[in-house]
Amino acid sequence: MQKANFIAERKAIAHRVKELRIKHGYTSYETFAIENGLPRKNYWRIEKGENFTINTLIRILKIHDVSLEDFFKGL
Repeated sequence: MQKANFIAERKAIAHRVKELRIKHGYTSYETFAIENGLPRKNYWRIEKGENFTINTLIRILKIHDVSLEDFFKGL
C-alpha cells in the first residue's frame, strides 16, 4: 500500500490553526510561538501544512482553549 500524503487535510488543519492565532490577536506566527513557548519552526510547519506531530497540535489547541472536537468540526 502506498503511503498517503493527506495534503488537503493538512492544509485545512493549517488554515484553522492560523485562523485561531489571528482571532486571538497575533499577527505574527513568530510572536505567537515565542510568547507561548513553542519552537518557532514547529509552529511554522503546522501553519504551512507540513507534516507535524499530534502533540504539537494538542499543545496549540490547549493554548487557545479549544477542544479537539471543536477544532475538527466542519473539517
